[in-house]
Amino acid sequence: MKTSDFYYDLPEDLIAQHPLEERSASRLMVLDKNTGEILHRHFSEITGFLKSGDVLVINNTRVIPARLLGVRSDTGSAVEILLLKRLDDRRWETIVRPGKKVRPGRRFTFIEGELEAECEEVLEDGNRIVRFDYEGIWEEVLDRAGTMPLPPYIHEQLQDRERYQTVYSKIEGSAAAPTAGLHFTEKLLSDIRAMGVEIAEVTLHVGLGTFRPVKVDDVEEHEMHSEWYSFDKTASDIIRKARSEGRRIISVGTTSTRVLETVASSDPEMMPRSGNTKIFIYPGYEFKCVDSLITNFHLPESTLIMLVSALAGKEHVLHAYEEAVKEQYRFFSFGDAMFITDLKIKRDQGDF
Repeated sequence: MKTSDFYYDLPEDLIAQHPLEERSASRLMVLDKNTGEILHRHFSEITGFLKSGDVLVINNTRVIPARLLGVRSDTGSAVEILLLKRLDDRRWETIVRPGKKVRPGRRFTFIEGELEAECEEVLEDGNRIVRFDYEGIWEEVLDRAGTMPLPPYIHEQLQDRERYQTVYSKIEGSAAAPTAGLHFTEKLLSDIRAMGVEIAEVTLHVGLGTFRPVKVDDVEEHEMHSEWYSFDKTASDIIRKARSEGRRIISVGTTSTRVLETVASSDPEMMPRSGNTKIFIYPGYEFKCVDSLITNFHLPESTLIMLVSALAGKEHVLHAYEEAVKEQYRFFSFGDAMFITDLKIKRDQGDF
């Protein structure tokens, strides 16, 4: 299976540069994972494709202002540090730019000396272990020093930080948002609960590796990045009961999917656990938990479009993407949404 098998042409003007004023006003493409049938709706109409007893699984991670702009202490030249993974109270795995000459012992200064840092180690992949020195509470210092690490394809300034957070975000630690969840409002979630749909929360702290391109020709040779996740007892109880009763598990986003499939792959009983996952889902993978998926439109040749293709079939997905381009959908993080499901379920109920 070749990486190039997952390529599609995307006009640059379809890459959404800013969020819509109303979260749920985004468009929604509904894709039948079995037949490839496509319906065009708006996200606020997602309730028409849900039913009592469904379980909606959301990722409650919260994005931190992980982009730090400062200077090298020795030369005064500009430096950018992107926080990837917290190792302890003061040490982080990071990306340093420009990083070619950054060796252990190199120091940096941010916000006029209120925050300082030192490179401790250079990892094999080029990432750096950096120790931060500061006084006070880390979260408060970071809030003053950092900015949101928007994806590289977004060139406009974000006016409101909360628009790069889901309305249900609570556990800080992500370097990027679980963007499928950006379409939900508090009211929409309330309406969904009122329908009898259960909502289960998992946590996966999204790393910037999610934006790294697949650089190998053979998909199976790609090494997936690692991300920390948590699957607690409450989520375990909800999902285990739903599965035993044959109810539908609907994942909101590829990140929630990675949590559920990581747990199900190692433990069919899906008991609580946490840790790091490097699960790589591409066509040929047999899903063990997720039935349906709410997601955004993803980059060509990315691991995310490969995951979506594993659920709905590469041909169906690429045809849907071609249709999305034709219909002028908005793409990527601030773009429109797709619901991959089995439309036969709703037709059997006489809903449409």
